[in-house]
Amino acid sequence: MAVHEEMAEILKPRTDKRDYKRIVLPNSLEILLISDPDTDKCAASMNVNVGSFCDPEGLEGLAHFLEHMLFYASEKYPIEDSYSKYITEHGGHTNAFTASEYTNYFFDVNADSFEEALDRFAQFFIKPLMSSDATMREIKAVDSEHQKNLLSDGWRMNQLKKHLSSPAHPYHKFSTGSWDTLAERPKAKGIDTRDELIKFYKEYYSANLMRLVVYAKDSLDKIESLVESKFQDIPNTNRNTLSFPGQPCTSDHLQILVKTVPIRDGHNLRIMWPITPSIRYYKEGPCRYLGHLIGHEAEGSLFYILKKLGWAFGLSAGETDSSNDYSFFKVGIELTDAGHKNMQNVVGLLFKYIQLLQKSGVCEWIFNELSAICETSFHFQDKNRPSDYVVDISSNMQLYPPRDWLARSSLPSTFNPRTIQMILDELNPENVRIFWESKTFEGHTDLAEPWYGTSYSFEKINSSTIQQWMSGSPNEDLHLPAANVFIPTDLSIKDFKDKVTYPTLLRTSSYSRLWYKPDTMFFIPKAYVKIDFHCPHAGNSPESEVLTDIFTRLLTDYLNEYAYDAQVAGLHYGINQTDCGFEVTVTGYNHKLGILLDTIVDMIVKFEVRSDRFAVIKETVLKQYQNFKFQQPYQQAMYYCSLILQDNSWPWMEQLEILPNLEADALFKFVPLMLSKAFLECYFAGNIEQGEAESTIEKIESAFFKGSNPLCLPLFPSQYQTNRVVKLGKGKRYCYSAKGLNPTDENSCLVHCIQAHQDEYLANVKLELIALVAKQPTFHQLRSVEQLGYITVLMKRNIFGIHGLQFIIQSTAKGPSHIDQRVEAFLSKFEGELRQLSEDEFKKNLNSLVDSKLEKHKNLREESRFFWKEITDGTFKFDRKEAEVSALKQLTQQELVEFFDEVIKVDAPRKKSLSVMVYGSSHLSDYEVDKTSTEKAKYVHIDDIFTFRRTQPLYGSFRGGRTPTKL
Repeated sequence: MAVHEEMAEILKPRTDKRDYKRIVLPNSLEILLISDPDTDKCAASMNVNVGSFCDPEGLEGLAHFLEHMLFYASEKYPIEDSYSKYITEHGGHTNAFTASEYTNYFFDVNADSFEEALDRFAQFFIKPLMSSDATMREIKAVDSEHQKNLLSDGWRMNQLKKHLSSPAHPYHKFSTGSWDTLAERPKAKGIDTRDELIKFYKEYYSANLMRLVVYAKDSLDKIESLVESKFQDIPNTNRNTLSFPGQPCTSDHLQILVKTVPIRDGHNLRIMWPITPSIRYYKEGPCRYLGHLIGHEAEGSLFYILKKLGWAFGLSAGETDSSNDYSFFKVGIELTDAGHKNMQNVVGLLFKYIQLLQKSGVCEWIFNELSAICETSFHFQDKNRPSDYVVDISSNMQLYPPRDWLARSSLPSTFNPRTIQMILDELNPENVRIFWESKTFEGHTDLAEPWYGTSYSFEKINSSTIQQWMSGSPNEDLHLPAANVFIPTDLSIKDFKDKVTYPTLLRTSSYSRLWYKPDTMFFIPKAYVKIDFHCPHAGNSPESEVLTDIFTRLLTDYLNEYAYDAQVAGLHYGINQTDCGFEVTVTGYNHKLGILLDTIVDMIVKFEVRSDRFAVIKETVLKQYQNFKFQQPYQQAMYYCSLILQDNSWPWMEQLEILPNLEADALFKFVPLMLSKAFLECYFAGNIEQGEAESTIEKIESAFFKGSNPLCLPLFPSQYQTNRVVKLGKGKRYCYSAKGLNPTDENSCLVHCIQAHQDEYLANVKLELIALVAKQPTFHQLRSVEQLGYITVLMKRNIFGIHGLQFIIQSTAKGPSHIDQRVEAFLSKFEGELRQLSEDEFKKNLNSLVDSKLEKHKNLREESRFFWKEITDGTFKFDRKEAEVSALKQLTQQELVEFFDEVIKVDAPRKKSLSVMVYGSSHLSDYEVDKTSTEKAKYVHIDDIFTFRRTQPLYGSFRGGRTPTKL
């Protein structure tokens, strides 16, 4: 029986119709039950209050390794990977992560399969099996994960700031683990890693240190009964709650300037202070208040001034690495080349802004404004995926009282200037830690961080140095922000009489097409607007594509100081390049959405090229292209795959070659040409009336197409943009090989792509069902058993309505040619498994796919993205889910096997495959050998991508006219 404790009612959003209940089992496991009769997916998350801080000395990464191991098997379910297989076959997904002070395990699954899934999940914490064989194999997986992270600046810089802290504090530790820390070093010391793993589990995995959230369709009473039966056997050793008192940084680690060399080009400043953890005062929101002001981007803000001076691309501010015992406040600034040269002035201006906050005092009106924004955001928040929701709650249950499990620190409501002032006082020169990243420091450092090898130098700075930087910095008009005019005051819900399931074509003209979908499902005061500018001149060459990219970034740049307040108030916008022009997105509270959209349109119409901002944007675009070579090998392989298959796509190397010579004058001449011919594809959805959508588009048409000298002219029929894909030859295996672009990256990658068919309901569901049945066996065989690499994925591929499958495997263990052979071997093995699939297993997988397809959209954003993809692809199959479910229900097992035999089976007559192989530094010796091997003789080699593309037939394009195309 559950032990119920007296508790305050759990505070939930006004729009939340779910029921909540807190229970505590006799073994002291504290649980939150959530009943949602409308959910399609059920979910659970277990948060264990032990993380990498508890790793024993000399076994770094043990907590993370244990997280991996619990997925393998249990006494009740001893077949390896059977838990993950069950979850996958029943429409769900599962994962886990290890943090400093806790480890979180979670899953979601189709509602009718939840009870068994929950039982399998519970066994993680009751009687897991950790075999010797699995232990050694999974250490390789942990090491593969570490190898993936070795050249990631995020991981490297995070470890460096930990390295420069007190060795006596667990914050100092290396947390992810590697073959060295979990196999080699323990073996040298006579330590059995598996024994230590079991010991660690028994010592820390006690029910009283766990918090569970269960999200289900049933009533609270039924969920409670289910949960009691599944989790009551988790052992409780009454382990003391873990805490790590003391600060990670001693005086030796404060007042420091660290210069460090990143992997990627660019300059970054991270200014940090240890502070009193604000969670102790979470209803007073001190760090939210200070982060809001220091991170503000409107006129008078620190970023506004840095941007005006041409010194910064971006700025963020707020609390980080926080716990009950310690915390940091961080200001991150992405510097331009000029900002890098003026680093001292940048830091000086930051401290001047902090000085301004000191002089201004804590402002109650700013706190009240923030509090109002937060309250609106909380009560009108979007419904998220159940798996995300349970993780979010369980991760915070040990930090907050039950009443605030849902709200956490998101509702600052108590104005206490003393608390805010206390944190502000801690942002002083005596406490500061400055980390300065730049490739220009290469060859000028004398130290190396031991785990990632990051080069750095270290020097002490004192308060007088900071004072000198403040005195030497420019005298600029730093001031507090004005009142936010974008805060919505009308949150009423429109009364749409009839339920509308799909978008309707509201109006069409030679200038635009307007799709409209009122919200009759979510009932929140938000809207979603897309305007896609189809411009034939925007992407007809590498140069025009680069110029379009710069144009969209400049527009965003110009809007920032005006529209930043809108984003703070929950009204978001984006202006992004597309494959056929650019698109404007505005989403959020509908009350003042029209004001922001009008401003964006006006900015496009009156666009001008400011040479100073052009230079800054060009610099950031140039660095992004230069940093392409530092992408993960799997990202490089997927890029090559798209370049080979997508007609009219341009290589990044050509764009990089163009960029250095581009000047502002080129953009000045290009923008009128780009806008001279256009067609606008528009979508309005949510809490917005039909008349408002129509009048808005009429106004936009007038701005662009009307008048004596219109900015745009309508497209000729021949100018409508298409999206065409190379049609690979039946029965052929194509291969493209390339050396990894980063010579220091040991990882290699294979992307094995099987092109199947053009969009058609029955073929789509056959392919999806095969992907579902094969997904977990792929992971088990190629990742768990063969240990080819941490990144091992089988997924469905859909480019512009051309469907297929792709295997993505990144590895340091084996080269791409070997991996490709193992993929083929797996497909041969899977062929037998597919034929032996019982009728019950076939129906189980089919029904799981049906359930997944019928899953309702969680929020307006998710729904709108689904419909918008149909529009941009040109397929317009808004009833796709229902139609594919209908096709699925008619599918027989024999038809599925026949489809596999024709399209996917090794050497199938209609099979069309493309293997993209990227060779990392550890497999470069294989590169030339593989080219002449007998195995490679089976392939059609692609030596030049563009010669290949020019000589291949193309699929027809769904997109490309004012009316839907039938193929």
